[in-house]
Amino acid sequence: MTSDATGPVGGRTGALLPVGFRDRLPPAAEAASQLVRTVVDCFASHGYDRVAPPLVEHEVSLARWLGKPLGTALFRSPDPASGEALALRPDITGQIARIAATRLSAAPRPLRLAYAGPVLRAQAGQLDPARELTQAGAELIGEDSVAALAELVNAAIQALTAAGVTNISVDLTTPELVAELAASQWPVANLPALVAALDSKDWGALEGFDTRPYRALLEAAGPAETSLPCLKAIAPALTERLADLVSALPQVRITIDPTERHGFEYQSWVGVSLFGAANGQLLAREIGRGGAYRVRYPDGSDEPAAGVSLYIDPLVDAGLGVLQGRRIFLPEGTAPAMAAQLRAEGWATVCALSGRDSSEGCSHVWNGKAAVAKD
Repeated sequence: MTSDATGPVGGRTGALLPVGFRDRLPPAAEAASQLVRTVVDCFASHGYDRVAPPLVEHEVSLARWLGKPLGTALFRSPDPASGEALALRPDITGQIARIAATRLSAAPRPLRLAYAGPVLRAQAGQLDPARELTQAGAELIGEDSVAALAELVNAAIQALTAAGVTNISVDLTTPELVAELAASQWPVANLPALVAALDSKDWGALEGFDTRPYRALLEAAGPAETSLPCLKAIAPALTERLADLVSALPQVRITIDPTERHGFEYQSWVGVSLFGAANGQLLAREIGRGGAYRVRYPDGSDEPAAGVSLYIDPLVDAGLGVLQGRRIFLPEGTAPAMAAQLRAEGWATVCALSGRDSSEGCSHVWNGKAAVAKD
């Protein structure tokens, strides 16, 4: 189902694809399109209008609107027309932030936008070798409240459910909490080293700090029902917001990891990861990510926002999105008008062009009078 074409094709080594890229063959290519449509339609039903930003932008623009350095994530190239530095997008959220801050700056808030398309990354992730990914999601610009996050996460859960994902679980994290504690009641001399130790869950590395409070953050990780009481003694206001968010989500398994920051570098008070199963098997990696963030303006001001991105490729690889359509083989001599009538009735017709054509891949055969199911 993966349609991975990173090896020789037809015995010709010249047909190799770059590492991390692949062809989507039937039925996976159509499955990917169906899943994108399912996700976008679900967000549309919640009032999110679709936009389609370009694959290539000025390099300085891609990172500006989220305040997140992209560094080694970018494919770069000079523009042959102007000589300016261009880059292929590694994520679409920053582009939505740009659109909201420029082209749609006068639109009423909160602004609801949805999107879908490929993203390209110069380096693969630790758990996923792919460098070309399909991303579909939604952004709510102008608000980052509990209600905004609940709307987005619930819509994402509904979209994943419609796509065939089961056993959906949600992991919440608090990307700003450690820095806020270090700047107030739990000061430390080396914040980057502390963050690195907490990110890696390295208890030994924490020995160089006043470990009692920060070890309490690691100990607070777990199911929401046990994590929230632990966090309440550390950050009562934030814990209240998290508890409200947990209450606003459907009956899915929710865990909280207050120290997880990897991949949440531009999120603010909460980050969200989604996991699930397909065809009876747990998916090996996350299938969605999002949270609250701020759109950064050139004048130094910012605007609250929230969003969620769903990853289509692991769903396709798990066999989701494949439709068993009605496909009928029409022998030579079948009248074009009959073929047109069958297509109008919802059939996909495969017309024989010569005696070499076969009904391979068809569910039915036309016998001149009716559609006959193949054995």
